[in-house]
Amino acid sequence: MKKFYIAIFLFFPVLLSAQTLEGSWILTQRNGSPVQDTQAVRIYQDNYFSEAAKNTTNNEFLWAKGGEFQTRDYRELIDFDTREPALVGDTLDSKLSFVSADQIRINHGAEEEVWQRLSSSANDLSGNWVITGRQRNGEMNTMTPGDRRTIKILGGERFQWVAFNSATGEFFGSGAGTYTAKNGKYEEMIDTFSRDKNRVGTRLEFHYEVKDGQWHHSGKSSKGEDMYEIWSAYAEAYVK
Repeated sequence: MKKFYIAIFLFFPVLLSAQTLEGSWILTQRNGSPVQDTQAVRIYQDNYFSEAAKNTTNNEFLWAKGGEFQTRDYRELIDFDTREPALVGDTLDSKLSFVSADQIRINHGAEEEVWQRLSSSANDLSGNWVITGRQRNGEMNTMTPGDRRTIKILGGERFQWVAFNSATGEFFGSGAGTYTAKNGKYEEMIDTFSRDKNRVGTRLEFHYEVKDGQWHHSGKSSKGEDMYEIWSAYAEAYVK
């Protein structure tokens, strides 16, 4: 009988590791109560997560949070956190468990959250990206990511971009929403925007191409200006 229990104990972590976090999730419960008047969406992709929240009654931006994570003995290394900037740089020993394949429970100390999966679908832009090039006056200017950087994470039909400084804890802005990417056409529908809530509901169309592992992104910005950017895979372009 003792051997049977040992076998169960050894097999249980395998069951957990078979689950996948990659994709998008929405917060449904906090400390046992349904979440009301708040939309919080979290994206897990390429060992990185990002989270954006707004007030659903007036579209006011509420918070953004994100950083690296590890699935084994689940932990979060915080790169940005608008509610608690003092946590930037800290590793949080949170506890994550799968309630089902499409529902997770996360415990941050005394706070318990339940998240429901929105989507796990992927396409050729799914990933965590960091900007490494931007065209100005017809000339492409390259940049090397450092503490001050802009990332864009795409997964489960959701996107979020964030500009921040992981050394100082400064937060410069974030936008999030849904997206599609197909046949060289990339579309965004903004549903959360930290700098101007009036941008919520804006649909933007761009051209894209992935060349040598880099995302070439061109079109009109949310301000209507011509833009051409190059985004590189975060794991390759950013070295601590």
